[in-house]
This record gives sequence, C-alpha cells and structure tokens, in this order.
Amino acid sequence: MKSHVWRPLYIVLGVIVLVMLAKAILVPKDFGIGERGYMYGWHRKGNEADWKAVKVKYKTMDYCKECHQDKYDDLRQSPHAAIQCENCHGPALDHPDDPPTLTIDRHRDLCIRCHARLPYNGSGRGAIRGITPETHHPEAECVLCHYPHNPKLEAKR
Repeated sequence: MKSHVWRPLYIVLGVIVLVMLAKAILVPKDFGIGERGYMYGWHRKGNEADWKAVKVKYKTMDYCKECHQDKYDDLRQSPHAAIQCENCHGPALDHPDDPPTLTIDRHRDLCIRCHARLPYNGSGRGAIRGITPETHHPEAECVLCHYPHNPKLEAKR
C-alpha cells in the first residue's frame, strides 16, 4: 500500500491510543461502576462521603413550614403556590441558626421580574398578570399594597 493510506491510519491509531491513555490516567477506577455492574450517570461510590459533607444550600417549603406555618398556609392558597420560598428569600443555608443569612427583600425588582407586563402572550410567563413598572407606582415598594405570600389578600401591616 502507498504511504498516503498508511499515514492517516497511523494518525487515527495514535489518537485512539492517546484517548485510551488519557482515560486510564484521568478517569477514576470506580467511575460508572454500581452494585449491579456498569451504570450510567456521574455517580461514584468512591466520593459519596465527599458529597455527604457538602452543606445543603437550598431547602424546601417543608423546611420553612416548621417555623412559618402561617406564611406557608397563605402561600399554599395563593397564585404563588408553585413558587418556593427561597426564590424570593434566597437560600436557607444556616437559617435559623444565623437569621441574617436569610434576606427579606422588599425591592420592586423582585416582583417585577415576573410581573412586568410582556408585549406578547407566547409563553406561560405572558399569562401572568403584569404591570407597567414605569407607571405603576414607581416610587413605592410592592409590599406596601400587596401581600406577597397571597396576592389575593390585602397587605399585612
């Protein structure tokens, strides 16, 4: 055979050998191995302890419900029922041990990110009741008139 056939073949074989060598060096031995043989995904038995040591940043509504049952009940009966508490309040990491870590943000921007009127109705977001932020009381915080946990109720003062 001519060299123009062998040269590309040598290059392909060289790339294959390099990939196999890189895999042998870089990929952990227990990667993809489960109790019943090979498994798909990124789970490794060898680093389970590492993941158990990671501090969970976000909790669920059930975590908040333990201390804030009244807010939870209001939220469950409102159009905001699908929104997790941390979407507005931030991660519950270290709360309640370190109360300042959980913010109570009353800025308009928080509400406007969902409630600014969209000029089109092509998505589910377009169906959310919206305002024009520049003309709808731009000097006031939304919570002065609206109760964020249940917008159907008047603002609690």
